[in-house]
Amino acid sequence: MRENNLSIITTTKIREYKQTKKITMLTAYDYQVSVILNELKVDIILVGDSLGMVVLGYQDTLPVTMEEMIHHAKAVTKAANYSLVAIDMPFLSYQVDVKDAIYNAGRLIKEGRAGAVKMEGGKEIIDKVKAVVSSGIPVMGHLGLTPQHCCQIGGYKVQGKDSQSAKKIIEDAKLLEEAGVFSLVLECIPSSLSLEITNLVNIPTIGIGAGKHCDGQVLVINDLLGISDKKMPKFVRPYVNLNQIIKDAVRSFIKDVETSLFPSEEESYH
Repeated sequence: MRENNLSIITTTKIREYKQTKKITMLTAYDYQVSVILNELKVDIILVGDSLGMVVLGYQDTLPVTMEEMIHHAKAVTKAANYSLVAIDMPFLSYQVDVKDAIYNAGRLIKEGRAGAVKMEGGKEIIDKVKAVVSSGIPVMGHLGLTPQHCCQIGGYKVQGKDSQSAKKIIEDAKLLEEAGVFSLVLECIPSSLSLEITNLVNIPTIGIGAGKHCDGQVLVINDLLGISDKKMPKFVRPYVNLNQIIKDAVRSFIKDVETSLFPSEEESYH
């Protein structure tokens, strides 16, 4: 299985962390944020297809293309010599057939320089997951709320609340482990279900809206920084209100320019 030769953190280390430490994962979509996350030794940097919503202004992740994912991955991976960089396979880049899955996963590794890809879904994509893993590309699984299935599951809401859907997520987790994924994202499922899955599988689980029992946690960096002024989901903890800080800074700039306070004599060349 291919390891990311540019980073200290490998998929093997991530597997080992299940027994030794909690795993940290954050999204990044550009070079400068990746520099910071890498410097602070975040275990995994995810180039998420969430970039469609938080960077490109789409209503959901479905319009995101391979070219857009590769473009942003190139910027992120240039900064990551410690963190493992994983990248989302965008909608319809792997669901159609095995050949597409292998080819597109290969592009994300070869052109985007990522160390792993992430694929959403369970039983319905197992043949694709097995094929990608067999081709030498590490795969991270993703169950629960899978944004690429938002039309099918009726939007963004908690999954696995009833016994039937919970049973399916558990079965899919087992299948993904058997298929060779090195870790598993669990999104928006009850804490009790994530605990059961975490104890059941031998690969690390990484939660987002899945409670504290997972082997690690992931957040979208824009949510962590409080960049948006929109109402955040229950599971998001903004660690700073960057939205307000940015607005205050821009207001000060406008005022200083309009009153000729910027640039000052000290900020001018003579």
